[in-house]
Amino acid sequence: MSEFPSLTHALAEGLVDVLWFVESCEDEQMDPDDAVRVLEDAAHLMGRLSPDQRGELLDLIDAMAVEETDPERREFLEDFPEDFGLVDDPA
Repeated sequence: MSEFPSLTHALAEGLVDVLWFVESCEDEQMDPDDAVRVLEDAAHLMGRLSPDQRGELLDLIDAMAVEETDPERREFLEDFPEDFGLVDDPA
């Protein structure tokens, strides 16, 4: 059994796993409209995080990306902050 250093870390890992699954589903596996709704709802939720919570999640996502061995999942993690509105769009 794997232990996480914190509940926040465990929940972040679970959230990323779910969103990675939804993002990578084929149309036959999940209705595209449902997938978009799930991804948009997650982005909305993350948009409501406090600056401290956002920073903590960004640090966790960054650490997860560094440790990821699957190139496609690593790219997903690297793009995660911008794709889910955790960082401001570059000006």
